[in-house]
Amino acid sequence: MQSSSRKLLVVVAVALALAYAIYRSSGMIHGASFSGTRLFEAVRGANPYLLILSVVAIYVCYALRSLRWQLFQGNLGSSHFWTIYKMTLAGFCAVFLLGRAGEPVRPLLLARKEKLPIADMSGIYALERIFDLVSAAVIAAIALLLSKLHSLAAKTTGSLLFVGVAGATVFLVYLRLRGTALLERRLQDRLKAHGWRSKLAGILLGFARGAQAIRSWGELTLAVLYSTLHWFLVLLVYLWVSNSFGGKLGTISLREAMVVMAFTLAGSVFQLPLAGGGSQLASISVYTTLYGIEKEPATAAAIVLWLITFAACSLAGVPLLIHEGFSLGKLRAMAEHEKAGESAARQGESAQ
Repeated sequence: MQSSSRKLLVVVAVALALAYAIYRSSGMIHGASFSGTRLFEAVRGANPYLLILSVVAIYVCYALRSLRWQLFQGNLGSSHFWTIYKMTLAGFCAVFLLGRAGEPVRPLLLARKEKLPIADMSGIYALERIFDLVSAAVIAAIALLLSKLHSLAAKTTGSLLFVGVAGATVFLVYLRLRGTALLERRLQDRLKAHGWRSKLAGILLGFARGAQAIRSWGELTLAVLYSTLHWFLVLLVYLWVSNSFGGKLGTISLREAMVVMAFTLAGSVFQLPLAGGGSQLASISVYTTLYGIEKEPATAAAIVLWLITFAACSLAGVPLLIHEGFSLGKLRAMAEHEKAGESAARQGESAQ
């Protein structure tokens, strides 16, 4: 009986997560003067096989993220792929449910399951963010250089992004070779300060400590390979979702899908009064402005892209969180406790 009740609870939780995703999308639908009926009609005509393939690909992307994390974590202690994979899904589900406030949950879950210090996990998380930011910059640079935006500004921006990526790579190598000691000494005054200077110093130290998880050029090469495969698979998802709607969307090429992805990644940085921030608005703008696609299918494609790339993790993430005994309140408390711990640590450092 208990097993049946638990299964029912999982089914209800997943259904609620899907309903929540649809509810968050409703704000964008309203803002775009797009009715639910038209949305249903647009999605109903999409190729279901391409959409299912896209969902499977996204879960493979989480597996590649887990392999990269396992690579870094293996130099710190125990490292188990399936544990990391499950906690990765649960952690991204926490971000989906809580927004930016849920970002500390994943390293906390991994530290708890793998019995490793949270400081080390936070360093790996910071290192992961470096790889993602560099990858996003490369994608944006290539997209600008290959897009139909032939203006000098677009080409110059693309070139500058490549320069920025090279600078970030040099910075990462410097941190790895010189360690954190020199940086910690130089940032002591910043850590004692308040406001954005202290936060920036903490972020830089997190990057430095995370860089110590890379022990050899071979590991760095493998991490770059995992990152490349991950983002190329995400690019294929953008292509498949676009093509699944047919019509003009069915003619979107891989290069054009990269432009959509680049602008979507940029739009996700901004917190606009839309579901998931500005990512869908960016997707719609590229579809309609650059490629002349009608608003209705463009909006439908943008929503489905968001659901697959951001919300689909809840299908497995919610049951995993329930299995681990975490409620929404506990997740929020974990995130708040982590922030409070970071603040106390900085105050302790400033008092020394």
